[in-house]
Amino acid sequence: MAEKPFKADPAYLVPIVASLAVGILCSFLFYYTEVKLEPITPAPEEGLGPMSNALFFVLMMAAGATIMYFLLKRKGVFSLKLIIGTALILISFFLSLIYFDLLFYTLRLAVDLRILFLIAFVTAFLAVISVFKFGKLQRGIVVLLVGGGLGAFLGVTIPTLSAILILAALAIYDILAVYRGPVGKLAQEGLEKLPGVSLEFKDVHIGLGDLTFYSMLVGHALTNFGWNACILSSVGVLVGSYLSFKFLEKKGMFPGLPIPLSLGLTLMFISSFFGV
Repeated sequence: MAEKPFKADPAYLVPIVASLAVGILCSFLFYYTEVKLEPITPAPEEGLGPMSNALFFVLMMAAGATIMYFLLKRKGVFSLKLIIGTALILISFFLSLIYFDLLFYTLRLAVDLRILFLIAFVTAFLAVISVFKFGKLQRGIVVLLVGGGLGAFLGVTIPTLSAILILAALAIYDILAVYRGPVGKLAQEGLEKLPGVSLEFKDVHIGLGDLTFYSMLVGHALTNFGWNACILSSVGVLVGSYLSFKFLEKKGMFPGLPIPLSLGLTLMFISSFFGV
C-alpha cells in the first residue's frame, strides 16, 4: 500500500519489467530445450476440469492469505516468518534445481547430480538469508527471481484452458481479497512485517503473487503461442500495471491483477488467433 501522496510514474514499472524478464528467460529455457513436463493441475483438461483447477488455485490463495492474516493478528510473527522461510527454501531449491539443470543442458555442460543439488541448496540458503538478514534491495531481488521463476514454471506446466481460467479467477478474487478479504487487511497491518511476500519499490508494495502470475501469463504465451504472443502479452501487463498505478493515486490501495491480466490475456488472444 502506497504512502500518500502517490503519483503514478513509469519508473514504478521497473520491478515488473525485471520480473517479466526473469519469467521470459526461464520460459525460454523450456522453449529452447523443448522439455515437456507433466501438468501439475489436480484435475484433467476435460469437462469441468479447468474450472476445478481454477477453483483450486483460488482456494489455495485464499487459504494462504487467511492463515497469514490470522497469525499476524494473533502476534504470531515468529510462526509466520517460519512458514514463509520454509516455503521460500523449498520453492527456491526446487526452482534452482530445475533451471540450473536446464541451463547446463542448454550450455551442453555435463554436471553431476550431487553438484546440481549442492548448487540448488546454496541458492535456497542465500535466498532465505537475503530475505531475513539483508536489506530491501536484496529482498526485492529474491522476490523478483522467485516470482519470475515460479510464474514461468506454472506457465509451462498448466494447460491453456486451465491457465486462462486460473488467471481470470485470480483476477476476480484479487478484487474481493483486497477490498473485502485478507489481502487488504494484511496490507493495512503492514506488509513490511511479512518479508518475502512482497517487493517494496520506492513507496509501493508489489505482491509476490502479482509478479508470479504476470510471469505465468507471458511464460505460457511464449511456450504455447510463440514470441509475438509473449511480447504482446507483456505489453498488456505493463500497460495494465501503469493503469493500476493511476487508480492507486486515488484509492491508496488497488488490486494488482485484474487490469494487467485482462489486457495481457486479450493481447495474447489477438496474437494467437489473428497471427499478429
